[in-house]
Amino acid sequence: MSETTTRRDFTRTAGTAAAVGWTILQPGSVHGTPANSAVKLGVIGPGRRGQAITRLFLKDAGLQVTALCDIYDNQLAEAKAKIPAPAANTYKTPQALLDSGVDAVYIATPPYLHPEHFEMAVAAKKHIFLEKPVGVDPAGVRRFLAAARRAGPDLMILVDYQQRFGTDYKKAYQTVQSGEIGAVKMIRASWLGGDLPRRSGHPASEEKVRNWLFYKELGGDIIVEQNCHNIDVVNWFVGKHPVSAMGYGGRQVRTDIGNIMDHLALTYRFEDGRIFSYSANQFSKGGFQHVAETFIGEKGAIETSRRGYTLWNGGAEPVRATTSYDITLDGVKHFLAGVRGEVPKENLAFAAADSTFTAIMGRVAIESGKEAKWDEVIRM
Repeated sequence: MSETTTRRDFTRTAGTAAAVGWTILQPGSVHGTPANSAVKLGVIGPGRRGQAITRLFLKDAGLQVTALCDIYDNQLAEAKAKIPAPAANTYKTPQALLDSGVDAVYIATPPYLHPEHFEMAVAAKKHIFLEKPVGVDPAGVRRFLAAARRAGPDLMILVDYQQRFGTDYKKAYQTVQSGEIGAVKMIRASWLGGDLPRRSGHPASEEKVRNWLFYKELGGDIIVEQNCHNIDVVNWFVGKHPVSAMGYGGRQVRTDIGNIMDHLALTYRFEDGRIFSYSANQFSKGGFQHVAETFIGEKGAIETSRRGYTLWNGGAEPVRATTSYDITLDGVKHFLAGVRGEVPKENLAFAAADSTFTAIMGRVAIESGKEAKWDEVIRM
């Protein structure tokens, strides 16, 4: 068996990502705490993304943000003000936060730290909501997987591939699984969008960590840090990961900072010969963007995105569904439902590792100029 899980294993452990309410509390406990008590959440890495998603957590009236951890004082102060979490204790190390009595932890640190911080949270027996990707290189993903295997069945572990929990994404998934568009024979996806935000005003010694998004060794490059979302959707819908990749990428517009690509094009191949065509850039201007996945079947096609889906099934007009909210909220709801025992505990680490490995395989193909193969990449 490879370092990753099989689809059968994932299905067995994952259960169903059912929509849940915020205030329906079932009998049970959170590490010995009655389920109708407030869930105490600690946030490791309350930067831009960390603050935004913590505000989604705070939409739950039964949750308290009791601890914040960051290495920078100004970021801790900003987080306490903007989340808001004025009563939260602040810490400089993840271990100190984990020892503070929190029930669950949201990890939003730079991706190169995810394996270490996830490992610490598992050892502390905390429920874990982790930002993607799970690592930036094969060694990091393997370390993450080793920790995931040590996690007890009483822990709720979710990686923020939020499409898996979005209401319209789940409807689209069921449409594909039902056979309405026939067997999927080809897939295309893209993340064509704008540049990433930059931080400024910090000492040169802090540049890489403050602007980690732009440094491959810290963030994994755009294919791993950002484009892994599209890749995860494809792996989810197909039920398996590709076995090889070939592609090109480079820097055309954003040449003023860092060392990551600003555009790329990849062809992934599944074991049965099906092709998944992928493209991405981070320099689109003028309002243009296209972030979506398209599954083309023998009888129709469906395009999915965070804005909803469009289904072509032979009717006079396509069938459309519109999503008008941040679907990360669905993932947060599902996580807290698991913490409270309203839905079965899940360990979604293994599917997340598959998607991260798939993205890394694409990066390896681009960097090497050769076909990258799954069995070789996961052992690099």
